[in-house]
Amino acid sequence: MPTLFERIISGEIPSDRVYEDEVCVAFRDIAPQAPVHVLVVPRKPVPALDGGLDAALAGHLLMVASKVAQQEGLMEGYRVVINCGRDGGQTVDHLHIHVLGGRSLTWPPG
Repeated sequence: MPTLFERIISGEIPSDRVYEDEVCVAFRDIAPQAPVHVLVVPRKPVPALDGGLDAALAGHLLMVASKVAQQEGLMEGYRVVINCGRDGGQTVDHLHIHVLGGRSLTWPPG
């Protein structure tokens, strides 16, 4: 059964895409935790950070996260988050990077 993100990537579920290439898609989170909250998701269904991610894909996703932050005007700073596993807050079994910004972000987050 396809994950939620596979269904978004295929277009079965609509999304507000802000970036896409042959490797990944970036779209706005439907439940944003900051004024700007974009998810960068690989097209390849990698379940988690520790589930089959190779260095080339990891590097590409991080470069896209940086590009999205710049594109979204997050010049004062932003946060990049990867949740891994249930205890880490991962709710979809498909690797994704959160790009959050648009306000001052506190630490710890929760």
